[in-house]
Amino acid sequence: MASVLLVDDHRLLRDGLRAVIEASGEFQVVAEGADGREAIDLAAEHRPDIVLLDIWMPNLSGIEAVASIRRKSPGSRVVMMSQHESGSYVQSALREGACGYVLKTAASRELLAALRAAMENKCFLSPEVAQTVVESFAQPARELESPLQELTGREREILQLIAEGYSSKEVAKRLSISVRTVESHRSAVMGKLNVHKVAGLVRFAIREGMIAP
Repeated sequence: MASVLLVDDHRLLRDGLRAVIEASGEFQVVAEGADGREAIDLAAEHRPDIVLLDIWMPNLSGIEAVASIRRKSPGSRVVMMSQHESGSYVQSALREGACGYVLKTAASRELLAALRAAMENKCFLSPEVAQTVVESFAQPARELESPLQELTGREREILQLIAEGYSSKEVAKRLSISVRTVESHRSAVMGKLNVHKVAGLVRFAIREGMIAP
């Protein structure tokens, strides 16, 4: 039976997903988490076959967590969940190492199909998402690029925490770095994104799917 790490910040949704997953008789949920940082730690601890990961979560988004999960538990396959079918979200998820992208509006059979595909080292996209990806190929490459790609991993972490409302001092404490380092990264982020106020960073983070509106 394949092991699954389930990560979503809504407990009620996790309960429903666990019921669907385990009712199949093919998969067992071995641990649950509520944000990207928990996902990384739990993946390293349990080494699950599959990590089922929400995109929008506090502290660290699912997309930001994927690469770290893959490093901590190389054998784990990551399937993303989202309510959004935007091509930029899908591309970001796949670029970071996810092997699947399932919409939260999908039927249970679609979720199980994504988990089965992951176990076979195949990629699975919800049909609506697949169509969006196909259509994106018709767009000029420059239109598909996101300024988010210009940021380092640490800069993206700090951007998300600032966008969630944490002060520089709070960010420094959470990341175990100095306030001066946080402010230096924040300045670099603003420069790269051509944003001059925190409100602009919040709008950018929402648009890129790093935090919920």
